[in-house]
Amino acid sequence: MSSLPNLMWLRSFETAARLGSFTAAAEDLGLTQAAVSTHIRNLESQLGHALFLRSTRKLALTEIGKAYLPSVRKAIDELSLSTAGLFGARETGTVTLRAPISTTVLVVAPQLPAFLEGHPTINVRLLSAIWAETVLETEVDIDIRLGIGKWPDGHADLLARDTIIPVCTPQLAKSIKTPQALLETSLIHILGFEDHWDRYFEKCGLKRPKGQQRVTVDTTLAAVELAAAGAGAALILERAAIRLEGAGRLSIPLDIRIPLGQDHYLVERDHSARIRPEVETVKDWLRTILT
Repeated sequence: MSSLPNLMWLRSFETAARLGSFTAAAEDLGLTQAAVSTHIRNLESQLGHALFLRSTRKLALTEIGKAYLPSVRKAIDELSLSTAGLFGARETGTVTLRAPISTTVLVVAPQLPAFLEGHPTINVRLLSAIWAETVLETEVDIDIRLGIGKWPDGHADLLARDTIIPVCTPQLAKSIKTPQALLETSLIHILGFEDHWDRYFEKCGLKRPKGQQRVTVDTTLAAVELAAAGAGAALILERAAIRLEGAGRLSIPLDIRIPLGQDHYLVERDHSARIRPEVETVKDWLRTILT
C-alpha cells in the first residue's frame, strides 16, 4: 500500500474496537455515530478488507481486524506519548487510582501535592479499596493491591517488597532501647495482621506472652493515631514510619524490621487496552514512591 490511512480513521477504528460500539466510540471521540461509521468504511475500503463483523447485537473484529489492532494501538500511543513529551499535554486528564486506604493516606496522599504541582494538566481521583464495590472496574485507571500477587481478574506486577517497623511517640521511644523493652510496652494490634508482633519478636529472639493484647484496631490508620496519642507501639509500613518520624509525629525506637508478608502490586486487567499518557505518568510516579 503506497499511502498510510487517515489518522482519524485509525482513531475511530481503535476506539470502536476498544469500546465494542460505534456509538460509544462516537461519544468518546466527540463525533457522531455516522461519522465513525464513515471512517471505518473508508478505512476498510482503502485496506481492501473488512475489519468488523457487524450484527444487531454486538460489534466484533474480524480475524484480520484483530491482527491489525495492536499495530494501530502502538502507533497511536507512541504518537501521543511523543507529542506530550515534546510539546506538553494540552488537555487536562483525570486519572483514577484505587489503592488500600492505609497506602492512600500514609504514602500516596502526603506526596501527591508535589506531583500535582509538577503536572498541572493531570487531575487525580483517589479511591479507597474499601469502596471497590461502588466503582465500575472500567472507571479505575490504576489498581494498587496488597497481597501475594495472585488475583483471578488480572496480571500483577510487583511494585515493592514491603517491610514493617515499630513506631511510638518520641517520649516513649526514649525508654525503648532493646527488643525486651518493646515487648514490655503496650502493643497495638491490627486485625488481619495478628501474627506481626509474634514474627517481629521471633526475629528478636523473644516470645510474646500469650494473652498480651491491650488494643486491637481494624486499620493501620487507627493504629497510627493510637500510637501518636501515646497508647503504645504499632507496627506499620517502614516508608510511612520514616515520613511520620520526619514530621515529628512518631519515632522509630528500634532499627529492626521484618517483611510485611504481603506486598504492593499494580494489577493490570487488559494489556490490549490503550493506556493514556497521563495514566503512564502517574504509574511512573507511583513506582518511585512505592519502591
